[in-house]
Amino acid sequence: NYLSDLLKAIMKFKISKEDFIEGLQQVQHVVSNRTTLPILSNVLLEADGDSLKLTTTDLDVGVSGAVKATVSKAGSTTLPARRLAGIVRELPTDEVSVEVTAKDVASIKSGPSFFKILGLSKEEFPPLATFEDANEYKIDQKVLKEALKMTSYAISTDETRYVLNGILCSFKDGSLTLVATDGRRLAMVQNDVEFPKSLETEIIVPTKAVNELQRLLSDDGEVKISISDSQISFELNDNILVSKLIEGNYPNYNQVIPEETKERIPLDRESLLSTVNRVSLLANEKSNSVKCVFSKDQINVTANSQDVGEANETIEVSYKGPGVEIAFNPEFLMAPLRNLDADEIYLELIDEMSPGVIRTTGTFLYVLMPMRVSQ
Repeated sequence: NYLSDLLKAIMKFKISKEDFIEGLQQVQHVVSNRTTLPILSNVLLEADGDSLKLTTTDLDVGVSGAVKATVSKAGSTTLPARRLAGIVRELPTDEVSVEVTAKDVASIKSGPSFFKILGLSKEEFPPLATFEDANEYKIDQKVLKEALKMTSYAISTDETRYVLNGILCSFKDGSLTLVATDGRRLAMVQNDVEFPKSLETEIIVPTKAVNELQRLLSDDGEVKISISDSQISFELNDNILVSKLIEGNYPNYNQVIPEETKERIPLDRESLLSTVNRVSLLANEKSNSVKCVFSKDQINVTANSQDVGEANETIEVSYKGPGVEIAFNPEFLMAPLRNLDADEIYLELIDEMSPGVIRTTGTFLYVLMPMRVSQ
């Protein structure tokens, strides 16, 4: 009797291969390959009603989503996430049936294929944080998606300055300001969001959560953001993303934004991007810079490297100011150009040694430190 109890199904459902893959794709990126706790390699599956809920976590970031399923016995288990995704992707037919025993052994059938996978009990799975008394904000998904695209590339990857390993989200004066910087450049964008003055706050959302959020955001609907003392959650579509916040104080970013610039040059974003891209092919690997030489109605973009050769290209612009030569890291100059939608951007300059500023007609701003170039 004991044996038959162990073999009895504690969970049974049917699901289409497509839905199963979609559900796993929404959550599997969180799973770390280098985990010391076996349970963190697993996805929590909870079947109930007409849906299958999938959840993963690495203890810092957790994500859960739901997909349609036909559940004949409600229950839950955890199975190795990446292995399960690999199997489901290769199944031969669209209908997949899953049965799990009390020992957390899952049988997966699809057409002529049969797989048996050993799982771990749901009891071992660390629960995601809850947000009962948290502050709540709502924002259009599309607005947040675009704002993250405009800024997230400037997040620092230097782990010694951990407060910069995320995006600053500042809810102040009826707007949400996002800021990312790595000390050599800074990207910032502002959007109007309605919230009471009592909910003003500043938090730092870590890179991994930013990357997951960008994967989940769509162009329709709202995202509900809940913030507690040390955690944040994003509810959108059928997903919930929960993350720890980065503790510490973000540096005063306003200090690096030049108060007033001398020259403002309108530029075609696409043509500047493609010019810098071409010229940078001959940038010296060590100094990695392109030089922009401004003269009447033109910019000459050049790069040279002693052992390879040189490149230069001229862009016609409307410029009446004095001659200026300024050098930038080409990657850093191209990053905002790749992530903006505006056709026209504005490059603002003070002199050779001061930061350059890229703006659009909106509330986007990008500050870029120049490079010293030996003649």
